[in-house]
Amino acid sequence: MLAAYITHPDCQKHEMGPDHPECPERIGAINDQLLITGLLGYMQSYEAPLATEEQLQQAHSSLFVHDVEAHRPASGYVQVDPDTRMNPFTYQAARRASGAAVLATDLVMQGDARVAFCNVRPPGHHAGRSSAAGFCFFNNVAVGIRHALNVHGLERVALIDFDVHHGNGSENILHEDPRVLMCSTFEEGVYPFSGAVPMGPNMVNVSLPSRSGSKAFRASVTETWIPALEKFQPQMIFISAGFDGHREDDMGNLGLVEDDYAWVTTQIVKVANTYAQGRIVSCLEGGYVLSPLARSAAAHVKVLIGAD
Repeated sequence: MLAAYITHPDCQKHEMGPDHPECPERIGAINDQLLITGLLGYMQSYEAPLATEEQLQQAHSSLFVHDVEAHRPASGYVQVDPDTRMNPFTYQAARRASGAAVLATDLVMQGDARVAFCNVRPPGHHAGRSSAAGFCFFNNVAVGIRHALNVHGLERVALIDFDVHHGNGSENILHEDPRVLMCSTFEEGVYPFSGAVPMGPNMVNVSLPSRSGSKAFRASVTETWIPALEKFQPQMIFISAGFDGHREDDMGNLGLVEDDYAWVTTQIVKVANTYAQGRIVSCLEGGYVLSPLARSAAAHVKVLIGAD
């Protein structure tokens, strides 16, 4: 059974201006690395559909979904927050990114793929129930998780978030849902300056000091995530895969390397194989320097699809 690889050309049409770190080239850098390393040969490619309004409203308020659509510009940009803008193609791209998570969920739940990687943008984990922020418009993994719970009838789903920034939007949406366990690591003292105090008992947040490096990151996974996941016994796992903790990425300062992303993916795969029939959906979040982004994503995918 081939792993699923989901992306769409629309995801490269969204852009937020010259020199913005969340750039369209991110998609191509990852795709090229997967092609060069031969990993795409182990994957079945799919085009991301447009998430429906009903699917988006599983994670977001109806008013917010309509507001995002209403604010798309005919030309130029609309400023959402100091770092986030919409261009004429943003709304379409954001619906594709969330639609990728829905399609990935369907493919994995129907047995057409055991795992899926969504190479999409804009990212999603800073988007809350009624807010867009931090380069994010719709919360892709949250939409996929609610689809797994509400449409496919799962009772326990885990979200793993290893971006350098706290997934505050995901926590905002999911902290009152006991069907979800969210485990995350992030660098303390950086955007969005949250996460040190979890919003709910289903949130396992680990704030890591700057320059803490591989040892601290791996210890947090082993000592906090794994016991919580083993107790929860998820039936499916979603990953917010952010690679901006890499030591070559100036967006953060954790000092991680490709081997750390391969290692953490190995731990997630072990849990999935034990409790979730191997079912994993991974969605791209951060990672803004193209070379380490591409190398880290390839290391993650290689383990995810069992090609290591």
